[in-house]
Amino acid sequence: MAGPGNTGTRGESEPGPRARLMQEVASEMDAIETEFGDAFEIGRVITVVEIIKRGPDGTGEGVGLRVRAGQYPWVALGMLDAAKKIVEAQMPRAD
Repeated sequence: MAGPGNTGTRGESEPGPRARLMQEVASEMDAIETEFGDAFEIGRVITVVEIIKRGPDGTGEGVGLRVRAGQYPWVALGMLDAAKKIVEAQMPRAD
């Protein structure tokens, strides 16, 4: 699905926004099932989506971020802080 450097531009063969989001969620679910097998349940969920707004001529007009969290704000902030630390730990380090 989305990879590093993905510009978000959509070619003729790429899915629309709704299908793209559904593919991303399905891919994440597959990865969770691969890692945890059947011994898990889904807890709280936060979605963070980059939105690239296009102008009438199809060129980029701006970028936004959509964050949805179905829990108390302080819980969402804690989860986002933990996620940030996980992503930072995955980054390659220059020695």
